[in-house]
Amino acid sequence: MTSLFTSPGSSLRPDPGLAHRRAQATLTVTGEDGSPLAEQDVLVRQRDHAFGFGCIGFELIDWINGRSQDETGDAELARRWTALFNKATLPFYWGRFEAVRGEPKTAELRAAAQWFKDRGVGVKGHPLLWHTLTAPWLTDLGAEQVDQALRERIRREVADFTGVIDTWDAINEAVIMPVFTAEPNAVTTLARQKGRVAMLRLAFEEARAANPEVTLLLNDFDMSTGYECLIEAALEAGVEIDRLGLQSHMHQGAWGEEKTHDVLERFSRFNIPIHFTETTILSGTPVPEHISDLNDWQVSAEQWPSTEEGEARQAEEIQAHYRRLFAHPAVESLTYWGLPDKDMWLNAPGGLLRRDGSPKPAYDRLHELIKGEWWTSETPLRTDEAGRVSLEGFLGGYELEVDGAVASFELQAPGASHLELRVPQRSAAGTASR
Repeated sequence: MTSLFTSPGSSLRPDPGLAHRRAQATLTVTGEDGSPLAEQDVLVRQRDHAFGFGCIGFELIDWINGRSQDETGDAELARRWTALFNKATLPFYWGRFEAVRGEPKTAELRAAAQWFKDRGVGVKGHPLLWHTLTAPWLTDLGAEQVDQALRERIRREVADFTGVIDTWDAINEAVIMPVFTAEPNAVTTLARQKGRVAMLRLAFEEARAANPEVTLLLNDFDMSTGYECLIEAALEAGVEIDRLGLQSHMHQGAWGEEKTHDVLERFSRFNIPIHFTETTILSGTPVPEHISDLNDWQVSAEQWPSTEEGEARQAEEIQAHYRRLFAHPAVESLTYWGLPDKDMWLNAPGGLLRRDGSPKPAYDRLHELIKGEWWTSETPLRTDEAGRVSLEGFLGGYELEVDGAVASFELQAPGASHLELRVPQRSAAGTASR
């Protein structure tokens, strides 16, 4: 692979098609005393992407909490997960998180979130407010009590996880929330009374009151003008939306270039960074088009297998989808909705690993993109007489090594920049001093 790093004076330039994902930086490398490290051999290596390449971490919660039924298989799943992704989504479905009032599963979700954070993975909680899988005990409460319980739940979770989870889907699928009829629930009843914008205000303002630095998403599967109108109404009402969450489950066929372009054009006009929060692309037979609600599609895993032909198609479609989104400057993150086929929503063959844990072609293809084509290669360089070295690379976290001592830095914005990097002094034992 051709390195994106360059020495001073090199004519190498980044691909203009991804200029918004890359930076050209000049580093002035100094010792702890501030004196330039002139004519020194250095290694610069990328540690992480600025772009969010995410996946749900649901399947690892039991293993992290010591409840694995397959220690070897789960450890391998964790290895494959961390080899590819840098953002995790964890489940806070209220009906499962707090099935009994006053007994939330805070400890086990915090342990899972901390496990990811300790490995440099950013964590998002999903979701704070949703009408589906909500707490069953809410049905025994009156409207004012439901409203208060929602507010207390949101503040509690955001406060309890501050510093470990600072990004949340504040409200999920608000477009359908007041007209949802698949099952009776107290949240839908309240949404009919208050209206969609008021429900958004409740979720966003309560979460931000608990953590003013939190990043909050409005998340929906509805890509119609109804979602656009809700966004407009919320913004006009003063609701502060940090990110727009767009779901892209493709159980009935891949979106393709035309639909993806249309969605990006319509939702990027709000000038709010976009997260593709829930992406699924199948390696088996698609759900028939006459099924209007995917939850009505009830088949077993054995009835819905991954196929060799489907896996080849999935690899091509995933590669195309990721390329389109990575190329669009409004998109900040993309989360795949499940690494293995095991425990996939609807028993769908939508994972990047088969049920036996072996990788499908889509996993390898995605790895080639994220850690290959879109990854800045480690390359030896040499500083000039002023301690400077020039490089070009994808936005993200880096480290520079000089004679075994390491200093970290970030390429945070596209275009040219100048950074001063102070390298810690090495101790006599050969380790960098703190």
